[in-house]
Amino acid sequence: MSLSTDEPQIRTRRVAFVVYDGVTLLDVSGPLEVLHQANRDARRYETVLVSASGGQVTTASGVVLAGVLTAAEAGSVDTVVVAGADQLVDGVPDELLQVTEAVAAQAGRVASVCSGAFVLAALGFLDGRQATTHWRHAAAMARKYPKVNVEPDALHITDGRYLTSAGISAGIDLALALVEFDYGAELARTTARELVVFLQRPGGQSQFSTALDTPPARSDPLRVVTEAVVADPAGDHALPNLAASAAVSPRHLTRLFRSEFHTTPGRWVERVRLDRAQQLLLDGHSITKAARLSGLGSDETLRRAFAKHLSTTPTEYLRRFRTT
Repeated sequence: MSLSTDEPQIRTRRVAFVVYDGVTLLDVSGPLEVLHQANRDARRYETVLVSASGGQVTTASGVVLAGVLTAAEAGSVDTVVVAGADQLVDGVPDELLQVTEAVAAQAGRVASVCSGAFVLAALGFLDGRQATTHWRHAAAMARKYPKVNVEPDALHITDGRYLTSAGISAGIDLALALVEFDYGAELARTTARELVVFLQRPGGQSQFSTALDTPPARSDPLRVVTEAVVADPAGDHALPNLAASAAVSPRHLTRLFRSEFHTTPGRWVERVRLDRAQQLLLDGHSITKAARLSGLGSDETLRRAFAKHLSTTPTEYLRRFRTT
């Protein structure tokens, strides 16, 4: 008597990573590890490395990738991921264009990490589409490929069958998004936990927070103030209190903010609180609770901050960027 099972068969998806001498190692290894962890209880992804000539590839850090295939040897794949390197900003080699075009011909999705977007743009894949890349290269990409709608401050963007991500570690976010799309949010959460990373920073979320984007304070009083605000955005950070904590006058503290950060203490505190409110919303808190815990106070204050700095509403932000 034969036994049967009603358990559905899991489809294995083939993913090709396009690599070349000088490629950034983490642009390859980060997404690869995400897909590897997604295979822990079932073979969901088969990954291959592809280059123009196959064999071995030496990364920018000197690590050698072995077992690299040519496009012909790789055969048909479901997804192509083009890893980045600083050298691509100055020009994309013809052989890299050719291998990418060949392996992408039958793929359902074509993605890039960091400056790998320059390869997709050079092939015309991104014409008329939204795309992103490492913040440092966004302006150069917009100048070089004016037909591409470059979003300089997004972690990753999907437009049609093309996906582009920001620099380096954003490739992990991109790969988690692929896992969620292919096999659901629960597997993406499990994979993220294994990697000890945030479940996934939403694609349209900024590459920076205000705290990260602010240059280190040169003066001791300003350093004391900024560290205190970042540590506790919801604290009482009225100008007299901030000045007292730094042992300077409110007028002097305001001069320091304008001199070093080109803003006022009040505006800077508001941006730090807005960053915190965004994260609280993504973590599942209500608008009211996010406003209170971030220090913005009320729903209306939160809405005004979203409109002023992000040109959207908290509700629309959640609709666009919160995962299932």
